[in-house]
Amino acid sequence: MNKDKERPDYILFSVIVILIILGILILFSVSAFISQAKFGKTYYFLNHQLLFGLVPGLILAFLAFKIRLDFFKKWAFILLLINLVLMLLVFFPKIGVESGGAARWLGLGKLTLQPSEFLKITFIIYLAAWLSSRGAKPRSRIWTCSANENLSKFHYGVKEKLKNSRKIFNQTFIAFLGLILIIALLLLLQPNFSTLGIIILTGILMYFLSNTPLWQISLIILLGGASLIPLLKIVPYRAERLLIFLNPELDPMGKGYQLKQALIAVGSGGIFGLGLGMSQQKFGFLPQTFSDSVFAIFSEETGFIGGLVLILLFMVFFWRGFKIGLNSKNKFSQILAFGITFYIVIQAFVNIGSMLGIVPVTGIPLPFIGYGGSHLIAELIGVGILLNVSKQNT
Repeated sequence: MNKDKERPDYILFSVIVILIILGILILFSVSAFISQAKFGKTYYFLNHQLLFGLVPGLILAFLAFKIRLDFFKKWAFILLLINLVLMLLVFFPKIGVESGGAARWLGLGKLTLQPSEFLKITFIIYLAAWLSSRGAKPRSRIWTCSANENLSKFHYGVKEKLKNSRKIFNQTFIAFLGLILIIALLLLLQPNFSTLGIIILTGILMYFLSNTPLWQISLIILLGGASLIPLLKIVPYRAERLLIFLNPELDPMGKGYQLKQALIAVGSGGIFGLGLGMSQQKFGFLPQTFSDSVFAIFSEETGFIGGLVLILLFMVFFWRGFKIGLNSKNKFSQILAFGITFYIVIQAFVNIGSMLGIVPVTGIPLPFIGYGGSHLIAELIGVGILLNVSKQNT
């Protein structure tokens, strides 16, 4: 390939740049008051996000953009294994950091690292490498013998096809469930149910787009749905959160408070918003203002128009990412592009949907915008790989 002809998707690149700039502006607007109150510095949270999120994220994104895609495929299992080890370390005293009853972070001096955020991207890389390496095509027809072939050859063909089907079933379906169970165990122990949901949903979509039989997808969905029942019974607050989502007025000053205040913030913005920096909900009324609830504050300040623009940016991201996957020259890069696109867009719309009362409040950060270094670094690595795939398509 002529290196001079390799060009990344500039539309996707532009969308990412706009989202990052919006993230900086929104974070400063939302966090200035809390930053001043807690640390006496207006820029504390913004500086922290820039130094320990954006800067390392951009460096790693550039490396992900420059490295050959074969590297990711070759080292996919090692990357996932390292990430799983880091997931285990969060449970060790003096290494793991617990906050709010959850053990999700590793302490690195004054900094913290959340391995579950990187698990999303390493899982996608590994799953793309694994699915692309399958030798047989699961949806091939068994009844391929023509009427002119003799009966013995027909029976032999059917036997071989059934044998291959069983082999494919063991190598794909059972192995996929086994991997999900390992990840589910680590995430539920933290606990981090929302991240598990993102990983499972992304994995199912990647599995479906890798030419897998529909009955396997249906069985996975049924098993996933059935597993929700014991999970809701074991940890009652999950069921309570679901009930509050269905009827926020059950506990408007308790578990339904965040949703209630988020809807007030979105509604207060009207069509054009109150103006940047003019939000009222960020002054102690809405919890998690510059992390989980940042979309509600953004909508309050920029109105329906601003919220719509942000949603459209993520829709353009999905369009370009999916197109990159469709145009990919090999199965690995295709599944990888689909996975990264799904992972970021699903997170965006789960976060936005939770602020609009469409889905339950989950704690999923808004990509590129919500506060948090680990998720921003992971997302930038993902888009670096996605742009890498796009330049291979030119």
